[in-house]
Amino acid sequence: MRSEAELTKLFREGGKKITPQRQCIFRILQDNQTHPSAEAIFDAARLEMDSISLKTVYQTLNELVEIGEILSLDFGTGAFRFDPNNSAHHHLICTKCGQIRDLQLANLVPELPSELAQGFRVSKAEVTYRGICVRCDN
Repeated sequence: MRSEAELTKLFREGGKKITPQRQCIFRILQDNQTHPSAEAIFDAARLEMDSISLKTVYQTLNELVEIGEILSLDFGTGAFRFDPNNSAHHHLICTKCGQIRDLQLANLVPELPSELAQGFRVSKAEVTYRGICVRCDN
């Protein structure tokens, strides 16, 4: 994900309003590896500025997803999670505590035999590994 200054410039150039609340969200997401939910981002932002609304958080996150700066992830846990690491990668998820970690693999798009592709031209593959993290396994 780009820096706060770069995102501010990008939003301005795109005709989007820049507010202190949006810049706060940019800062929270910067280098965030926890894959936070919108509610977690809202809680963190409220520590910095109590004038932020959950609607502003959702709107900003949706705009960041639209322009490809963050990924919106649905792992079937009841809440979308947001990932500022928009490079190609997979995920590890702890089924006990819900921790999500990025997983970098050399071959991100495994070759799919044409007879299994059912007429699709595959351009992207997402793999989620579920299990128990070290912290929960002890």
